[in-house]
Amino acid sequence: MPGSLVLVPTPLGHGHPLEPVARERLEKAATGAARVVVEELKVARGRWTSWGLPRTAIDNFLTLNEHSGPGIQAMLLGELKMGRDVYLMSDCGLPAFCDPGRELVRACHEAGIRVTATPFPNSVALAVALAGFSGDSFLFLGFPPRDDEKRAAFAEEALREQRSVVVMDTPYRLERLVDELARAAEKSGQAGRAACLACDLSTANERVERATLPELSRRWSGKGEKREFVLVLGPRAEGA
Repeated sequence: MPGSLVLVPTPLGHGHPLEPVARERLEKAATGAARVVVEELKVARGRWTSWGLPRTAIDNFLTLNEHSGPGIQAMLLGELKMGRDVYLMSDCGLPAFCDPGRELVRACHEAGIRVTATPFPNSVALAVALAGFSGDSFLFLGFPPRDDEKRAAFAEEALREQRSVVVMDTPYRLERLVDELARAAEKSGQAGRAACLACDLSTANERVERATLPELSRRWSGKGEKREFVLVLGPRAEGA
């Protein structure tokens, strides 16, 4: 079985403690059980020691940033395919959210490798990071209206947008919303428009899937599942 890419959000301010699950996972990674990838070695070293994590792990840190060559990503994908987990941290905050780690997230989705994260309190930002779409901006459209005609107009508006778009709905309308967006995508000639459906984030039932809208609709059609979810449409340049 392949490993998982795990995004590890860290405190924004220095001196603040790690979230407990993140700390537990990093302590395990420090034993060599997983690869730890950081944005800047000097910053990561200082924060790691401030959290009281094993110093011996620092020697095995791998740096991934805008200056990294393509070989680093290829190496990490190789390790993941061989079953080793990879833990990704940025200098602070949420990794892969408007930072270079996003490209690794994208590559993992394309390779069929699971992408997940330790707990983070903002589902919208977390879903955007887990989606791995390009671009440093996105539009949050929120919840569609209940009226059928207004929902259709909402779907059309979302698909007209060039940037990534974030939409949500109540758990029992998950299947309906995905189907509405898929039909609107096919109608507008955007059947290849990629999307990422992030369900039950930070829970044992978490499920994150990235595919075209029609493919997502086929996967979820008829299941009647009720899940908390965030749907991220990729920018039109990616597949549409």
